[in-house]
Amino acid sequence: MNVKDALHARRSVRAFLPRVPEAAVVRSMLHSAARAASGGNLQPWRVTALTGAPLAQLLEVVARAEPKDGPTGTSYPPSLWEPYRSRRFENGEDLYRTLSIGRDDKPARLNQLARNAQFFGAPVGIFVSVDARMGLAQWADLGIYLQSLMLLAVEQGLATCAQGFWRRFGDTVAAQLALPEGYEVAFGIALGWEDIDAPINRLRATRADPGEWLQLKGF
Repeated sequence: MNVKDALHARRSVRAFLPRVPEAAVVRSMLHSAARAASGGNLQPWRVTALTGAPLAQLLEVVARAEPKDGPTGTSYPPSLWEPYRSRRFENGEDLYRTLSIGRDDKPARLNQLARNAQFFGAPVGIFVSVDARMGLAQWADLGIYLQSLMLLAVEQGLATCAQGFWRRFGDTVAAQLALPEGYEVAFGIALGWEDIDAPINRLRATRADPGEWLQLKGF
């Protein structure tokens, strides 16, 4: 599989089989992803992968915790503007449509949102954390690590879902992972084998036409 094929194959999966990937495969992917570009070679990521009893224990604690309020607990800017507002709305409606959940069925929508806190049933939960003193450039490095890891997962036939959701429970997760003082959770990643029979995994997110965001000059 080449990089282009992996990019087109990668997508956010929200239902997984219970089968646990081999430890050697997970370790290899996490190690290889660290070849991601990093400004000044800071390599600002700190990565923790859990499965089995440690994962179950963490999820149990999170289920009893209160989510964090404020901007650090959100994934999007407030009062999202166009064209981003419409893109997010369309994606959400497409997702709920796969589950036959209507716009007015708030309990069902909240129940699906709560699935985030279970890593969507994935057998492996990965947390990427960062020193809170780091800036936007280092957060960009985290994104490059994330993309590298997700493409490596595609190569192994595995599925992922990146989740900014976990910042809502950042303090709880940080305590459970015994992160060093001053570190915060940047995002979580659900990892495992896709449940191809799950309706929600039929979702295929669209992409904007390049004419909306691309300029080529001097070519």
